[in-house]
Amino acid sequence: MNAPAVALYEPDIPQNTGTILRLCACLGFTGHLIEPAGFPVTDRAFRRAGMDYLDQVRIERHASFAAFDAWRREAGLALTLFTTKADTSYLDHDYRRPQILMFGRESAGVPPEVAAAADARLVIPMRGGLRSINVAMSVAMAAGEMLRQRRTDGPA
Repeated sequence: MNAPAVALYEPDIPQNTGTILRLCACLGFTGHLIEPAGFPVTDRAFRRAGMDYLDQVRIERHASFAAFDAWRREAGLALTLFTTKADTSYLDHDYRRPQILMFGRESAGVPPEVAAAADARLVIPMRGGLRSINVAMSVAMAAGEMLRQRRTDGPA
């Protein structure tokens, strides 16, 4: 089974990115950053949110979505996009197949051509009238469900 991975499409907020990379470090996920980011990756706030965990996470940087998409196709990974514009609940998805979980920009999500490239588009159901859940919280929910589905009874 492939190692779990999260991709962030052109992230805007360094604190969210640092928090997500810290989560990746703790759970053994690889973090993929699809650039350009809305902040310098060396930004102090980014480092502060990730704390010393950034040295414990595998981070892959991709210069563009096209470069990322070519990489993931070569690696044989399906692209699972989390978006408020989906109809399928993240709880109804099979996370056991090789895939990478992608989350869009905090300010704008992903453009239509990126959404069209996804093999699956998932939504986290929430109460009506509310816009979205913080991206770091969304990543934690998705990562938890992926780990739950992939769990084994024996040692790792």
